[in-house]
Amino acid sequence: MKRAIRAEDLYKFKEIGGFDLSNDGSKCIYSVSRTDRKTLKKYSDLFLKELPSGKTKKFTSGKYVDSDAKFSPCGKTIAFLSNRENEKIPQLYFIDVDGGEAKKVTDIKGSILEYEWSPDGSRIVLTVQLFDPETIQLIEDPKKKELGIRVRHIKRVLFKMDAMGYRQKERMHLWVLESKSGKLEQLTFGDIPDESSPAWSPDGKKIAYITNLTSDPDLDPNNDDIVIMSVSSRRKKVLKTPRGAKWGITFSEDGKEFIYLGKPGLIEGWRHARLYKCSISGNFGVTDYSSKWDLDIGGWTINDLAGYSGSTTPVWDHKSGTVYFTVAKEGESHLYSFNLISKEGPEQITEEKGVLIGFSMDSDVSAMVYLFGNMTDPGELYFKKLEGDTAKRISSVNTTLMNSVDLGTIEETWFKGPSRQPLQGWIIKPPDFDPKKKYPSILEIHGGPRVQYGNLFMHEFFFLASKGYIVYFSNPRGGTGYGEKHSKAIWNAWGTVDYDDLMAWTDRICQEKYIDRKRMGVTGGSYGGYMTNWIIGHTKRFKAAVSQRGVSNLISMYGSSDFNWCFQMEFGNVPPWENVDNYWEQSPMKHIGNAKTPTLVIHSEQDLRCAQEQGEQIFVALKKLGVDTELVLFPAEPHGLSRGGRTDRRISRLEHILRWFDLYLKSAK
Repeated sequence: MKRAIRAEDLYKFKEIGGFDLSNDGSKCIYSVSRTDRKTLKKYSDLFLKELPSGKTKKFTSGKYVDSDAKFSPCGKTIAFLSNRENEKIPQLYFIDVDGGEAKKVTDIKGSILEYEWSPDGSRIVLTVQLFDPETIQLIEDPKKKELGIRVRHIKRVLFKMDAMGYRQKERMHLWVLESKSGKLEQLTFGDIPDESSPAWSPDGKKIAYITNLTSDPDLDPNNDDIVIMSVSSRRKKVLKTPRGAKWGITFSEDGKEFIYLGKPGLIEGWRHARLYKCSISGNFGVTDYSSKWDLDIGGWTINDLAGYSGSTTPVWDHKSGTVYFTVAKEGESHLYSFNLISKEGPEQITEEKGVLIGFSMDSDVSAMVYLFGNMTDPGELYFKKLEGDTAKRISSVNTTLMNSVDLGTIEETWFKGPSRQPLQGWIIKPPDFDPKKKYPSILEIHGGPRVQYGNLFMHEFFFLASKGYIVYFSNPRGGTGYGEKHSKAIWNAWGTVDYDDLMAWTDRICQEKYIDRKRMGVTGGSYGGYMTNWIIGHTKRFKAAVSQRGVSNLISMYGSSDFNWCFQMEFGNVPPWENVDNYWEQSPMKHIGNAKTPTLVIHSEQDLRCAQEQGEQIFVALKKLGVDTELVLFPAEPHGLSRGGRTDRRISRLEHILRWFDLYLKSAK
């Protein structure tokens, strides 16, 4: 007998983190997270899958976070990050593929952000950000920790990051580790630029990486450069590439050229990532293969389980000249291919309805492991040979839980928007849905705005549906997955066609006989919180609203967010003091005087993306206006509370949302 999904099921969900397929395609290593209900701490263990036999072995265990495991090129050693010796400072460890004791191979007083084996396995390049002396003292000295930091002296403008806190003064630099001797050496230095996304040349003699060589990268953050560095001499060559953000470098077999992903332009955030090819000599220019594709390469489909975020580095099959990469399109994400020689493609490779979150391929590019989820499955690993083989599921971390719950009915639909453009949406009905009854409903609005909802599991939606609500959500203009025109539609125009599309979607839902038009609610987080705030100032059709971690005032948002001044790129690329009317016109606070909708405001006290004052402004204004409102604050939580916050707080958040909607959509109030 299946049951309805519960808020407390958040304790039971396990999430697959990083995973890697061995070069010979015989093994897969992956991490699985778990929550200790007593301590509320989160841990993760490594699991090893023998693909020929299908046997799965729990490879590491204990109250640690073991993650980001990668096979050595020969497949005999597994490297992984772990905090098993120091909870606050994870280090790199080696362990034999046949098991045994893990060996710590780094002792870095800082964060290891990424690492890559060299092609012959003799070395590893790491991206490291060393801690400031004050930070180290706080970690190592209990008395210093108790007293805390005396003062913060800030000089750079991008001085904080949500979920990380205040940035360290040290920049991100590249280091190299000799895998046998354990010798560790810093490769790059500097007080200003960061270096990231390192990629080895096939002969292991060079490393390509991304940096920003402007005089102040914080004031020109998307002006990335690609540098080729000789590992032995440290000589560097800056290549001439189109201006814009870059990532995902992959070398050709002969090491004379490479492909990468990048966004054209310095401020055009609505643009899709493109696939480029460049020679390391820099003599043949850069080839843009994808300018006419209008595909969202590497795009993100929102879910509320903070597992693996997905790899966006393309894979290059040198035998055939085919490149593989992920594309987010129309609520799904799939593996695509493009042949650099014949120019054939792009061609969709995976066909299952859902979202391919990330993938790893063997050295022959003949087989892959990929993480795949859909509306009824948060995500499991699958193994597939690229030539004519059916994918086989190789993990079952949430199968028992998902088989025990009744999620209700899911309906996907397309409808005409205000400009007669096609829009996509989804409707979730309660498990015991009766078409003869009238139901209260909740409109969910995604954040971003440049992401997409889609065929990927959202615990929050099913939880609310299980309590007797019709939950409906769509992808209005401004998001991704439907072409650049769709994405650009709200550039310097928030609260315009996006609002129109959401109202058209609500009109479409109201056509259903089972919808009670007098009992409709609305909620959303981040940009979805912005739209919720905008909606209550522009219409009275919703009887209740829940505004989560939202934006209310674009003028005060400038400088208070971790993105601080960068928001101006979205709004005419001028600061508020040069066009205050434009910022104010697009701010929900300008229109809050029209609000009559009872609104619960939810915010996190450590939200550095949308500062707490953004939620407080809405709450105080509604109080002053005499509109029913409450403010719920979650201490010590960042912007992403709903996905990765402490589990008891995530549950409390859901309970408050449900309480508010029940109060106004189900009671006589």
